[in-house]
Amino acid sequence: MIIYQNRLRRSFEDYSDNLDLLYFNESLQRKKTAFFCHSHKDKDLVLGLRTIFHQEGIELYIDWTDQTMPDTPNKETAIKLQKRIEKADIFFYLVTENSMKSTWCPWEIGYADAIHQDIYVIPTTTDGNSVFGNEYLKLYKTIQTYGVSDYQISFPDERHSIILNDSNLQESRNG
Repeated sequence: MIIYQNRLRRSFEDYSDNLDLLYFNESLQRKKTAFFCHSHKDKDLVLGLRTIFHQEGIELYIDWTDQTMPDTPNKETAIKLQKRIEKADIFFYLVTENSMKSTWCPWEIGYADAIHQDIYVIPTTTDGNSVFGNEYLKLYKTIQTYGVSDYQISFPDERHSIILNDSNLQESRNG
């Protein structure tokens, strides 16, 4: 099932600015980091996913929280983003109407693909009928909801998936 944006907003409501310090301190001990590709217009969705991934032990790099980024995007921005994508263990792309209109998101996923980064697409919907995304995004693994509180990673070959629940990984093969 595709992730409803309202579900992410509810996760965001659980988010507190007081958690920033907790995220920073725990990030020193984390084993997985992810570059998080998204539109800055989707801040509430981003913070909702940040909460979910934090519970799974994954630290998200969110560029607008990086104080070393230039105020106005420029060549330095692109270089810093490239280094962050290279440094990350995995790459997440939150697909929304806003990210589909972004000039940076296609560039970021293109760069991640070119360096053979491990890419996960997170398609979303607002109404349950239409899903945001382009055809080329079907080349990558997707993260979708599975039941009420679990998530499923589906692979492009559509025969293999992993269920994430309560921080345990369960592998399942379809067919």
